[in-house]
Amino acid sequence: MSFFSKEFKEALSHLPPTEKDKLILRLLKKDLNLANKLLFELVDTSSVTERREAVERHIVSNVIRMSKGFYSIGYLNMDVRYLSGDITEHVKITKDKYGEVSLNLLLLSEVLKQNNDNILTARPPVKLRKFCTAIIARIFKVLLLINKMDKDLLLDFKEDLMLLGGLISDNDKLMNTAVKNGLDVNWLLNAEVPENINEIHKKIRAQGFLK
Repeated sequence: MSFFSKEFKEALSHLPPTEKDKLILRLLKKDLNLANKLLFELVDTSSVTERREAVERHIVSNVIRMSKGFYSIGYLNMDVRYLSGDITEHVKITKDKYGEVSLNLLLLSEVLKQNNDNILTARPPVKLRKFCTAIIARIFKVLLLINKMDKDLLLDFKEDLMLLGGLISDNDKLMNTAVKNGLDVNWLLNAEVPENINEIHKKIRAQGFLK
């Protein structure tokens, strides 16, 4: 069922052009995501690939910055959430489903690669558990996204999945969290996403894990 009635749509269609323009601008000020989406579609001359590459550079530079200035595992977790939000915003604006996978894989790999020792020695245990669980949950998200895509695209992510699997395997804290939360790291190491990953994920969540 349409949210707006036929009569309402009809009334809008008869508004004077100047009044329509005023209403649109007023609404866009309250919805920045929609405004940025329209800006990209109507004005911006950059391609989706160029926008994705810009986000890649943004992720790499910020992970370097926050890793060099590592303060605590709690702050690292917060920084990862912020960068994840930047990916979400990019996808909302560009509808870049391929980038949603590649950028999340990049974020995860860069964070783990540059913070292995920080994770292994992190305190307190509660915040470390929260961080590790969030990482495993994000990996599941990536696998679920890949499962929705054309099977041929899995080859594009093979090296990134294997790299991520190796980083998990080399970190006892993350490996233990993966096992406890039902993530088989061999899926990453072999770049093989189970066809029933949706059912596996739902079952794990229903049992109270990944939280």
